[in-house]
Amino acid sequence: MPAPATEPAVPVKAAEDGSVVSLDRSTSIFRRLPADAASGLRTTARHELARVYRSNDLIVLGLGAMIGAGIFSIAGRQAATTAGPGVILSFLIAGITMLLSALCYGELSSTLPVSGSAYSYTYVIFGEVWAWIIGWALILEMQVAIAVVSRVWSIYFAQTLTDLGVSFPDSVAWMIGKPEGFDLPTLVIIGLLTLIVAGGARVGMRALYILVGAKLLAIGAVIVVGALNFDQANIDGKIPAPLGPAPEQVDLLHSTVIGAFFGEAQTFGWFGIFAAAPAIAFAYIGWDIVATAAEETSDAPRTIPTGVIRSLVLATVLYIGVAVVMVGMVPYDQIDPGSPLGAAFRHVGADIMPHIINIGAFLGLTSVILVLIVGLTRVVFSVARDGLLPRGLASINRRYRSPSRLTMIIGGTAIVLAETVPVLTLEQLTVMGTVFAFTFVAAGVIVMRRTMPDLPRGFRVPLSPAVPTLAVLASVWLMMNLQVVTWLYFAAWMAFGLIIYLVYGRPHSMLDPRARAYAQGRHRR
Repeated sequence: MPAPATEPAVPVKAAEDGSVVSLDRSTSIFRRLPADAASGLRTTARHELARVYRSNDLIVLGLGAMIGAGIFSIAGRQAATTAGPGVILSFLIAGITMLLSALCYGELSSTLPVSGSAYSYTYVIFGEVWAWIIGWALILEMQVAIAVVSRVWSIYFAQTLTDLGVSFPDSVAWMIGKPEGFDLPTLVIIGLLTLIVAGGARVGMRALYILVGAKLLAIGAVIVVGALNFDQANIDGKIPAPLGPAPEQVDLLHSTVIGAFFGEAQTFGWFGIFAAAPAIAFAYIGWDIVATAAEETSDAPRTIPTGVIRSLVLATVLYIGVAVVMVGMVPYDQIDPGSPLGAAFRHVGADIMPHIINIGAFLGLTSVILVLIVGLTRVVFSVARDGLLPRGLASINRRYRSPSRLTMIIGGTAIVLAETVPVLTLEQLTVMGTVFAFTFVAAGVIVMRRTMPDLPRGFRVPLSPAVPTLAVLASVWLMMNLQVVTWLYFAAWMAFGLIIYLVYGRPHSMLDPRARAYAQGRHRR
């Protein structure tokens, strides 16, 4: 983890075009954005997002990102292959792991309520080059995630229609629900949701309320009907389940980092419970996108921390609820990993439920794509506003009060990526970028308490530095559970990003005197 810059924060003022004017002449790659500049002075009418989110909106935003198709499958897969009925404990462990990082996000978002989330926090605490690295990681995470989830959405779309008896003519069947190559539903869903987000935050929120409400009804139906068919004998005396064999050996590139050094974890028993927890924790990822909406939220120092934490806690309760009914309906050694909940409901005679599950997964994935587009737009907006990417990307559409042009660019990039790259093989990269940012945020709480103790905080992490330290360790543990090939891809992306920063970002940064003078001259013209 980088040490914080030792030089004191320098005084700043706002230039006519809204850029940050530092009174020093630093060109160091470790120059920091002063806290007061991050929270206000770098924004003007041209580069300021409208405040449109309320407290309940943030909870819906978090649930929209966290709850996708995985809620209907991950419990069954992990119960059948790794943890048995102990998967319920795995969900609890994963939820606590995520909560540690969420508490850290809560403090920094209440102290620096700005768009950009971890990128902006890192800019203030650790310096420009580290901020770029985090921003570049978040761009990788969300851009790949949009493409991946859209592909999965298309597969669910095709499966749902097939299950309902709808067939496609041969002329179009080849481009519907395909994991690779041109896929029409993927193009349509990214294009449609991009237009919705480009139309402004309130338009996107209305759509999100409908999607989240519908998928919560589907989840509620799963829990209620599952509870009616719950058999206590399937759980009693089987937590933890008996120790099972270790997983089959895999090649080095596709083993986890921990597995490469120490061997893959055993399945079932307490080993299985802890081995399942990282995979489950990855399903929760998405709550951090709530923090990217800080600049658009009323009373952000108070509402952002509560929105992050409440949405995560509610999602954890829903995940655990589904896990309980999953392992309660069918003995864990009879669960079908391919379609765990659907097969379980058919086993108990509730044949209508697989259709509800497919529809719920379909809606859940739709909301995830929408929130990812919102989150990525805000991250790139912040990086561009600071000059590390072209500042024109940070312009606001006056009619929609939204960075509409940037949103369209992000949507177009996602379409190209999804249609030309086998993105389903890159799924773990979305996790890597997120957890990498978690590490910096948790460390940032510790550093900011020491270097900027007088900054007002709307929320404080309890038991600091113990909780942030545990959050750092938990994040490292999660990253160690990713495949070796994911680390190699991530390292290549970071190296490419550093080249872009050195060639473009550093000389165009609004903390650079030359770039600032050029921007002021263009504004006057």
